[in-house]
Amino acid sequence: MKRIFVFCSIILLGYCRVVFSQPSDDTLIYLITCGPGTETYSIYGHSALRIVIPEKKTDIVYNWGVFDFNTTHFAWKFAKGRLDYMLDTEIFKGFLKGYFFEKRYVYSQRINIDTKETQKLTELINENLKPENVRYRYDFFYDDCTTRIRDLLEKSIGDKLKYPPPEPGKLPTFRDLVGKYQNPYPWLKFGVDLLMGSSADKRASFRDRMFLPIDMKDELSKTVVHRFDKMIPLLQNPEMLLDFDAPLIRQKFLISPPFIFTFAIILILIQTALTKSRKIIRIIDIVIYSVFSILSILMIFFNFFTDHEQMKCNLNIIWLNPFIIVCLVMLILNKTRILWFRIVFYISAGFIVLHYILPQDFNIGFVLLAIILLIRSSVRSGFDWNPLSLPPAP
Repeated sequence: MKRIFVFCSIILLGYCRVVFSQPSDDTLIYLITCGPGTETYSIYGHSALRIVIPEKKTDIVYNWGVFDFNTTHFAWKFAKGRLDYMLDTEIFKGFLKGYFFEKRYVYSQRINIDTKETQKLTELINENLKPENVRYRYDFFYDDCTTRIRDLLEKSIGDKLKYPPPEPGKLPTFRDLVGKYQNPYPWLKFGVDLLMGSSADKRASFRDRMFLPIDMKDELSKTVVHRFDKMIPLLQNPEMLLDFDAPLIRQKFLISPPFIFTFAIILILIQTALTKSRKIIRIIDIVIYSVFSILSILMIFFNFFTDHEQMKCNLNIIWLNPFIIVCLVMLILNKTRILWFRIVFYISAGFIVLHYILPQDFNIGFVLLAIILLIRSSVRSGFDWNPLSLPPAP
């Protein structure tokens, strides 16, 4: 079956190249915008180009959001930022059927593009369909399935494409933009905030915001083309092809990160005050420091060993620092080295106090986790003023 699929895809790609080499005067081009799904990769929606040539009876969707789950070392390449996406083609009815089964709404907007611009667009797509160009290195903010469409329109229409003037007021950040789609999924937002570095807090211009499908639909709807001394809207009014409501996700506060971490702080304070057995305290600390050490290793990896630019310069490495790993080693070896725990204590305290002025937006869950580190590191720091300090050895 897999071989048949690959063979048919090759035939279809070749067919599309032949058809597109000579577009007709009646060629119609549409921006397709698909609503969010419930899978992690689909909550942001999706964009594609639909090109209809009535004279040749073709109706093809061009989709830059395809990747192969069967890629060797898929997870490792994804983590390293070396996973390639590719342009794929599909008959429009098949494309629409997939979204019908997923119960996701689909909008269509005809693009007001003339014959010469259509010819340019098809030439660019033909070039993209070549085997050496069909794959590209995915970049969530600057080169994804949506920005590829924006870039093609800019190249096809040229200087006649006019974005509206800059809006007054404070521009949203990239983190703000993705956050509005993640808000119904607080643990997903927590994880994404943890991995995204300070570059995600850059202000996103009008053009920058088009890396998200629904945002691009809205922004291109405000865009015009200067043609024949007139300003013509780039997109016609949206037509609803599939009418489904966006997924309604009920947020459950009792299982959200802030509640869970606050509850954990209370439990840790009670446990610290009541537990006198050094053996039990050591086991608890090994568990806690193991979790934080794993997060620290993630920070080291994504700051220094990944190609994902959005994950570099991640200031979460301040509170998830390598000294935590050293403390874990000391606990496992049952060594009393208060210096390392004091370093973690002071760094955690500094982060909690100064995180407001650091050039990165931090999830409230990070501050709560830093408080847990503060408590546990203070217990083993040997401070005379701390009533929670580790009881003396027998």
